[in-house]
Amino acid sequence: MIFPGYNGKHLSPRQISRLFKQAAKAAAITKPVTLHTLRHSFATHLLERGVDIRVIQALLGHTKLTTTARYASLATGMIAAVDSPLDDLGRAKHKKGKKGAS
Repeated sequence: MIFPGYNGKHLSPRQISRLFKQAAKAAAITKPVTLHTLRHSFATHLLERGVDIRVIQALLGHTKLTTTARYASLATGMIAAVDSPLDDLGRAKHKKGKKGAS
């Protein structure tokens, strides 16, 4: 059991939320946070680390990839860092020209 409660029963969603709020307060987190915030952060960090979106989809339990793809809009730094395949074409042509000129 991931979240065992009293007498071996599962904790309720409300109990988990309350424990999360207590942990955030103990960690001196002043921004408003929820379990959903944690879920979003988890998915976004995985995406930024290069984890395949289908793996993230499975971890989050999403049935549709479009639901998971919403996290891609949050990872704007990762998206901005992607090189265009068209840029590679220009580099390859430029390198070929240098070799032939030598």
